[in-house]
Amino acid sequence: MFTALKKKLGLLRKSEDGEATGPIGEQGKRIREEKLEEICWDLEMALLESDVAEPVAETIIGELRENLRGKKIAKGFDLEDEIEKSLRASVKSILSANTMDFYSTVTAPEKPVVIMFVGINGTGKTTVIAKLASMLKERGNTVVIAAGDTFRAGAIEQLKIHGDALDIRVVSHEHGGDAAAVAFDAVEHARARHRDFVLIDTAGRMQTNSNLMDEMKKIRRVADPRFVVFVGDSLAGNDMVEQAKSFDQAVGIDMVVLTKIDADAKGGSALSIAKTVGKPIVFLGTGQKYGDLVPFDPDWMAQRLISAA
Repeated sequence: MFTALKKKLGLLRKSEDGEATGPIGEQGKRIREEKLEEICWDLEMALLESDVAEPVAETIIGELRENLRGKKIAKGFDLEDEIEKSLRASVKSILSANTMDFYSTVTAPEKPVVIMFVGINGTGKTTVIAKLASMLKERGNTVVIAAGDTFRAGAIEQLKIHGDALDIRVVSHEHGGDAAAVAFDAVEHARARHRDFVLIDTAGRMQTNSNLMDEMKKIRRVADPRFVVFVGDSLAGNDMVEQAKSFDQAVGIDMVVLTKIDADAKGGSALSIAKTVGKPIVFLGTGQKYGDLVPFDPDWMAQRLISAA
């Protein structure tokens, strides 16, 4: 995002003799208001093109404008560095405003801790559940998985393959069965055997499908999860933000996992969801292996966002 802007700033600042004079303003003078607005406009466009939601982009630009207004140009004054510093501070502030340590949050004396996963088709919920089950088991926890995506026979089989690989019990019913009944049976199984966690998969559904959203509400009523995790595809950009809002309104979400972050060249969706949905991002999916689910780091994300072309 910032790379293109730095190129633009270099053209604005450079005069024939290479001094920081000319279009931006004269040395010892304040930055010209019209040029400040031009810089802010260019940056706002870069933010929007990087999948940063408009209200979030406006917040960042407002802070940048206040930071630069009144700045004097002096020899050695690097406007690019000032802009990058302001941008980085704003981005980090947004990403850090609502953070959560997943493991300390989900640890509770009452067992099992039930976690339900929601999201639209193709976001990678099933894979995220397998990765998290593996990580929880590595930390000494016992886990049960509920194959609640009964609409896709492939989803049930996929979880069974993961369950066999991880030596974790997967509770399932037949294809097309009652997803809420699957969740109920998984919770009862875990409770009877004193298991630590139940991870409930659900069918991917568009937020506009009222029948499937009603079924998801039923699963929530029956399973009574302690946490609901929204799994979003970072490649979906601002569409993902609208999806998260809809799921939050329907069943309430407590935290977010962003998948396919390794394939996302823009990165602005993380910033948008952190600000507009107000739910903590707890993990990032960075690949297909069990270990490719990393805790969310605001510093790393801010660096990645600012450095993106």
